[in-house]
Amino acid sequence: MAVADWRQEGLIPLLLYFQNGNEYTGSSSAKSGNELRFKLKPEEDKLVAEVWPGPFCYEKSEITGRAEFPLTEEGRAQALEWLNRQYGA
Repeated sequence: MAVADWRQEGLIPLLLYFQNGNEYTGSSSAKSGNELRFKLKPEEDKLVAEVWPGPFCYEKSEITGRAEFPLTEEGRAQALEWLNRQYGA
């Protein structure tokens, strides 16, 4: 199973989307074959990334991974790399 290329244009919103206070959620199959869901959200001057196993929504699930990054282009890139590592596990 291929790892998602999170840098692919249009897959994850651009930095401005998060700077305007928006959250983004999605899901894909992890390397293990299980569904993994994620959420990217701005909090103060940070971009927070969270992951959890599917199939349930954020509110009904146990968050299994969380990381914070600067709310910058570099931080967004770091968050996408972190997601790649989570999906590769």
